[in-house]
Amino acid sequence: MKLQITLAAAAAIFSIGSAAMAEPVVAKLAVSTSGAMKPIAGGAVFECLGDVCASRAPSADTASIRGCKELARQVGGVSTFGPTSKPLSADQLAACNESARK
Repeated sequence: MKLQITLAAAAAIFSIGSAAMAEPVVAKLAVSTSGAMKPIAGGAVFECLGDVCASRAPSADTASIRGCKELARQVGGVSTFGPTSKPLSADQLAACNESARK
């Protein structure tokens, strides 16, 4: 029983630690924003200034096409989107930008 509790506690700590160490999701915007913005997309808050938006605490869904579409609806088209290690592909960006604010 003690082993099960210890393993459960270790799993909880590991999941909290890995969530806290998630790689930021960054979007390069096609057009600069006018001033600072804090849109919510993919379950995370993005901080936007100029032509860059970044989420320092992304959820599991933030780097998805859905997260990109949610951001594009609020700030306009994006030229890149995702964590540095795994950005969206050109086809995925095209799908994302179909939702962009005009």
